[in-house]
Amino acid sequence: MTFVTKLSLKSGDRAALDGVVSDIKTTCRRKGAEMKGPHSDTPAEQSVPLYDSLNGRDDGKQGVWTYTVYRRRIELYGHDDLARDIMERDFPDSVHVEAELEQVKPLGSS
Repeated sequence: MTFVTKLSLKSGDRAALDGVVSDIKTTCRRKGAEMKGPHSDTPAEQSVPLYDSLNGRDDGKQGVWTYTVYRRRIELYGHDDLARDIMERDFPDSVHVEAELEQVKPLGSS
């Protein structure tokens, strides 16, 4: 059975995110792994209210801080050791990485 590792990378720092994705692509090419992606999602705009104090009341609202979150998705087919090595890396603090593992059965198998 084949395993598909789906990586989801998110960051507000586009340069750091692109650097991590480029490094993963280079590693997969060098190891001969089958890879799909990176797929880019539309950047998401996030807003956070700012307050004068930490009491949580709206009486001292200062405005809104808006930032952009970028996301890339990559799929690795097989190469379980490579996927494990990638997930054990020390990524920059500004890049959030999630992995999902999916088991794929070949056609015709029960």
